[in-house]
Amino acid sequence: MERGARVVRSTADVCETDASAYWTDAVCSAFVPVRVRPTAPAPLHGRVEHVNLDGLGFTLVRSGAQRVDRTRTLIARGGGDDVLANIQLTGEGRVGQDGRRALLTPGAMTLVDSTRPYTLEFAGPFSQLVVQVPRDRMARRSLARATAVALDPDGPARLVADFLVGLERRQRADPRAAASLVPHAAGLLDCAAGWAQEATPGRASASALTRERVHDVLRRHARDPRLDVDTAAAACGISRRTLFRVLAEHGESFGALLRTLRVDHARRLLRAAPERTVASVAYACGFGGESQLHRAFRAVTGLTPGAYRAGAVLAADGTDRQ
Repeated sequence: MERGARVVRSTADVCETDASAYWTDAVCSAFVPVRVRPTAPAPLHGRVEHVNLDGLGFTLVRSGAQRVDRTRTLIARGGGDDVLANIQLTGEGRVGQDGRRALLTPGAMTLVDSTRPYTLEFAGPFSQLVVQVPRDRMARRSLARATAVALDPDGPARLVADFLVGLERRQRADPRAAASLVPHAAGLLDCAAGWAQEATPGRASASALTRERVHDVLRRHARDPRLDVDTAAAACGISRRTLFRVLAEHGESFGALLRTLRVDHARRLLRAAPERTVASVAYACGFGGESQLHRAFRAVTGLTPGAYRAGAVLAADGTDRQ
């Protein structure tokens, strides 16, 4: 699918007898393989609108009473390693994962990890915006204590939900403006994951707090070419061994986190300053040179910096063909 191209699938386009099967296929195509079954006598009907914004999926779902299961068997068949932010727009939904269940009312949001089993249940008509973020785009890689936690619409997470809903709407009217805002989405969802963990009983621990300090140092100093493990550990007041251990407990590594943050900075510069040379961008983002940026950029995005910049320009013109 072309980046920036909106794909719409609706059961209104098929006959009644094929509606439920078509709906299941539409949901699986938009997200990951799941089992969908109606919880009311009538066949399933619904509409999915999906758009890919710079590698992040934004999907509007409107449908009726149903249950969605992501099982271990389906996970074994494949699918992405993604974080899903489910934002309830209308109706109510229940989300279950990691032994927790969240009730979603309009304006509430919860996070789901696509690599572990989960369930979604809707007792009646509903609509959601689901934002799908590859895990390597988020600094916080472990969501074990953040999934299926309802982030209240009256709390700070409402700011994140409103930003994501507004970004999806802006893409319809002004794709170029929407593209310039996309880099902020993963960071905001990382904040939401932190709030969800804080809302989970028993979350606080010395290890978790240390990890937060490490992430903070990396975010603030990623563009400094002198930043290494020893420097970061000293800034956190811990040993390098402790730093490695704390990150490993959450499936993270210092090198991968630093590389992703620097590439994220490079992505923003490549888009915002097309007149800058790739070498200049590399040095501005903490890389030792253009070749280091090329290797890191390809590892994170699958593209070279030049190809990414060309694609960003085309997307801004509404003519992206990547």
